[in-house]
Amino acid sequence: MSTQTITEDTARHVLWHYGSEGGLQPGNGTQRLMEAIDAADMVNVERLRLGFPELVTAMLAAKNDLDGISRLQQIAGAA
Repeated sequence: MSTQTITEDTARHVLWHYGSEGGLQPGNGTQRLMEAIDAADMVNVERLRLGFPELVTAMLAAKNDLDGISRLQQIAGAA
């Protein structure tokens, strides 16, 4: 996981997006943003990172890191 700080709320939102324990449904705007990050190619993910670094870091960790979900659960206090 990157050195970007991930807040408890962001961790919970990303966990919800991936259907993991400890998740909390965010508002519609955040849901749509997460869908865009999830669907984007890496060039556009990096563009999205410019405006939403914490969310992109958390999404990529959950999607790509072997321990990404468990680390987000620790941040969210779900583990």
